[in-house]
Amino acid sequence: MRLCPAMLPLLAGLAACGGGTSSTGFSSGMGSATATPGSTGSTSSTADSSSTSAGEGDNSTGSTSTSSGSSADSTPVFDMPIPDGGPAVPEGCKGKIDFLFVVSAADTMEDHQQQLIESFPDFMQEIEDQLPDFDVHILSADDGFWLQNDCSLCMDDCDPAGSPPLCGAELDFCDKEMGAGVTFPAGEFASNRRCKLASGARYIDNSEPDRTDAFSCIAQLGLDGGPITAERMVKALEDAANCNEGFLREDALLVVVLIQDTYDQFSAGTVDSWRKSLRDAKNGNDDAFALLVLSTDIDVGYLQLCHPEFYDPEKNPLRLLVESVEHGFIGSICAPSYEQFFAETVESLVKLCEGFTPPPG
Repeated sequence: MRLCPAMLPLLAGLAACGGGTSSTGFSSGMGSATATPGSTGSTSSTADSSSTSAGEGDNSTGSTSTSSGSSADSTPVFDMPIPDGGPAVPEGCKGKIDFLFVVSAADTMEDHQQQLIESFPDFMQEIEDQLPDFDVHILSADDGFWLQNDCSLCMDDCDPAGSPPLCGAELDFCDKEMGAGVTFPAGEFASNRRCKLASGARYIDNSEPDRTDAFSCIAQLGLDGGPITAERMVKALEDAANCNEGFLREDALLVVVLIQDTYDQFSAGTVDSWRKSLRDAKNGNDDAFALLVLSTDIDVGYLQLCHPEFYDPEKNPLRLLVESVEHGFIGSICAPSYEQFFAETVESLVKLCEGFTPPPG
């Protein structure tokens, strides 16, 4: 702001010359970048009043200058702030979503794994229809076990005539690391072959020519694992062994999908520590991740889908986890199809993507 010229004593009565109030009507966008989505800024009545007064001062200035016979060059010039365009628009995730699937490999999961695989194409397509720049990473977390008790189950990459527990399969360290991306599911009802992903990594990306076929391979974990999902989620997010390098992107929305038909009573840690792992993975930004869970509904009351005649008043730890996060969704794993559950989450996921603000730097 320029100081009032000392040579213009006739204008000494104009207080506006010393005031710096903007009359643009725009609020600063600086605070809006970190505001909660959906909140709006407001301009105070004091600011409006000051702006009006400044305008009136400008009019009187012009009148005084004219009546005094001053030349146009002697009229004081007031700096006007340049409008900043209003509240900052979120950068958005630009279609980038990292999907972490954690599927129980307990011996009761055969039908549920198949239902997940069947619902997957429509789930992805509905999101892609709303996010034309859909750019996905899809990882299925390992349970940390690899054994083949029946070599005759081998499809490829292991020997049907071999000897258990490896049946001639060539494994690397990550094939037996809990939380690592699955690329060789083994055991009863598993894919029993190496899932050769186009990314060259342990997760699917946009280079995959047939995303559905690739997902069918990595999500069909079989029935020789255990009923643990939350701990595997934590291991996948922390990835101390670096098996999943490149999977998590700072400028992408994270969507975690946990599927387990029983209470998760065997995962290490607590609901609070599981939630912390989710938040830490996205730098403490609760709007940068969503949690989707399909599990038993016996803790919601009688007449539910899984066991209508039974009710357990103690809540499933996975339900408690969903309730503890900002964007959590839970459905019954006993539903005849998972398509409706996933469809009901699409709008929320798209909104989170559009409102996403990546960390600075």
